[in-house]
Amino acid sequence: MAATLGQACALVLVAVLWGGSNPLLKRATGAVEPVRAGSRLERLLRETKALFSSSQYLVPFCLNQCGSLIYYLTLASTDLSLAVPITNSLALVVTLVVGKFLGEDIGGKCPALGMVLTVSGIMLCIASSVGKTE
Repeated sequence: MAATLGQACALVLVAVLWGGSNPLLKRATGAVEPVRAGSRLERLLRETKALFSSSQYLVPFCLNQCGSLIYYLTLASTDLSLAVPITNSLALVVTLVVGKFLGEDIGGKCPALGMVLTVSGIMLCIASSVGKTE
């Protein structure tokens, strides 16, 4: 089954939503004070309440979930051999870029080379799939 340009764009959007929200979620969860008192269930419920009452966590979480919804809807009409590599590898690239933009240390030149190779491979996947006839 060939993918249309719209499906490929939807998968790239999913990668942007997932990859862009990952560093923001990491940052928001790092700011939560761990609860030490009570049973395991009480601690879990208190920490969950603290996270979901914080807009710093809730906004990226909702964006991440929107990406999951778009992914789910796109999978109904897209070949899995195209959907999985595009979304997962591009999400990693977007996570690294957004993390770097937020001041995280992503490493030296190797991650940059990896991102270039990943994007090149994804472009080949999309180019070979878009416009194919069944």
